[in-house]
Amino acid sequence: MTVAVPSTSAHAPTEHQRASLVRIGLAAVRSEWLKLRSVRSTIWSMLVALAILVGLGALFCAARVARWDHLDPAERLRFDPTRFSLNGILLAQLAIGVLGVLVMTSEYATGQIRATLGATPQRRIVLAAKVFVFCATTFAVSMVGCLVAFTIGQSILSAKHAQAHLGDPGVLRAVVGGAVYLTLIGAFGVGLGVVLRRTAGAIATLVGFVLILPLLVSFLPSPWNDDIIKYLPGEAGGQLFTVIHEPNMLSWPAGLAVLAAYVIVTLGVGVALLVRRDA
Repeated sequence: MTVAVPSTSAHAPTEHQRASLVRIGLAAVRSEWLKLRSVRSTIWSMLVALAILVGLGALFCAARVARWDHLDPAERLRFDPTRFSLNGILLAQLAIGVLGVLVMTSEYATGQIRATLGATPQRRIVLAAKVFVFCATTFAVSMVGCLVAFTIGQSILSAKHAQAHLGDPGVLRAVVGGAVYLTLIGAFGVGLGVVLRRTAGAIATLVGFVLILPLLVSFLPSPWNDDIIKYLPGEAGGQLFTVIHEPNMLSWPAGLAVLAAYVIVTLGVGVALLVRRDA
């Protein structure tokens, strides 16, 4: 009588193969970080995003302070000082999203993608490294911008005693959520860049999703407009940096899940196409 001994799957990577993949991944991350920080558009896009985020937030807060005495009591009760100071995100997301698109499409435009994939034939690792480096950088910059925008905005709103504090319920989560939102929008841009490979087409699609579609949906008859608009990436993700939620909108965890789903699906399609298509 013989006893069958379980055998290791032929497809399971060995310890040496796993170590090799880790080395390749780290090398890809270093390469992508070098490319990202050495491209002039990265610095300018990040600076523009910071300027918009902080500048528009301060401008909106100053305008609200100027009109505060003319607001009716119900409007004052619904006022969300945290979200108001972070309203610059609504325009800063374009700078971050466009940069995400350029992370991929600029390499296709210059032909550098062939050199990148020649140096690292494991295309999934290349894309993972790009997304990791870009998201880590975007989150760090966005976190600084959101904290500065919140601090300046609340100092302006304090003139009417309408400010919020980081220790208030939901406030710190909303400030961090603003940085998470910008990071995910940027990752969405990377995914569109992988799928479409053309800068103009990818940027147009990004703008369509975050700006134009909500406008078009708002013209639909009720309740279709409310039922659809809350599942669009901008509106769903906007709940991440909102403290006082509208009753017809998603909760912030649901909004995070919806926005993450857009990113995951787009990058998933991008991975499938990157593996199958010629550079």
